[in-house]
Amino acid sequence: MQRWRGLEDIPQDWGRSVVTIGSYDGVHRGHQLIIGRAVATARELGVPSVVVTFSPHPSEVVRPGSHPPILAPYDRRAELMAGLGVDALLILPFTAEFSKLSPADFIVKVLVDKLHARAVIEGPNFRFGHRAAGNVDFLRELGGTYDYEVEVVDLVERGEAGGGVPFSSTLARRLVAEGDMDGAAEILGRPHRVEGVVVRGAQRGRELGYPTANIETAPHTAIPADGVYAGWLTADGERMPAAISVGTNVQFDATERTVEAYAIDRIGLDLYGKHAAVDFLAYVRGMAKFESLDGLLEAIADDVKRARVLTDAYDAAR
Repeated sequence: MQRWRGLEDIPQDWGRSVVTIGSYDGVHRGHQLIIGRAVATARELGVPSVVVTFSPHPSEVVRPGSHPPILAPYDRRAELMAGLGVDALLILPFTAEFSKLSPADFIVKVLVDKLHARAVIEGPNFRFGHRAAGNVDFLRELGGTYDYEVEVVDLVERGEAGGGVPFSSTLARRLVAEGDMDGAAEILGRPHRVEGVVVRGAQRGRELGYPTANIETAPHTAIPADGVYAGWLTADGERMPAAISVGTNVQFDATERTVEAYAIDRIGLDLYGKHAAVDFLAYVRGMAKFESLDGLLEAIADDVKRARVLTDAYDAAR
């Protein structure tokens, strides 16, 4: 999949294409419906498919300080989109100047002049242009002038999570924030992932016999509610069952909120300075302060046992 960081990166000889536009944070199951339809349409027409997204999130430019929690960083989104068969990803720098483009100017500058859109695939609530004044009706109206078709994908699929609400990034963020990993996975189509560089922490886990990888996450990362989780730690191309702790270490009166993963039964694992990913499968228990070190160790041993059972069961069922 080709990746372009701005309109100037698009090849000069780029021909007709099928385009879909959106933030696509998380590339959740609703997004997959739209992107999948764009890919299928492109193949039917014999042209490439292009996903257009923005960096930073438009809300941070339009309303500074309102940046939503991020479900997936751009590299992860690109990986997921490539898996759906997308041919090219265009990440447009979203600046104050860009935000002032009228819907008509956006269509001409992006869809017509650069991507030569033959078809545009969107969800029913797609908005674009200055003050989000453009919608799918306007997009379709100008299609007659600029020779492209518009298809609206009706997101009729609904999940049980969130009381049957249509798939959305907003719902996925809420479920993650609540620690509802089952619900979040239903929306995302996979376990929620947090990633970053492994850094040195207080090393209390190592002292207790359970060394953890302390993940330094990027700003705005969607981190689950405080607690202990079952999941996986992936680093150096290896996916390892893990018991994961999120929050401040109340046992030792720590104040910094962290994401730490213990790779079950792995001895001598040294990941400092390496990029790692943590996938959250299930909530195990809330954070607690124990009256004794023995009580803490007993709880950790139980956490590890439950995490092993849950991850083994998940993998066996797939």
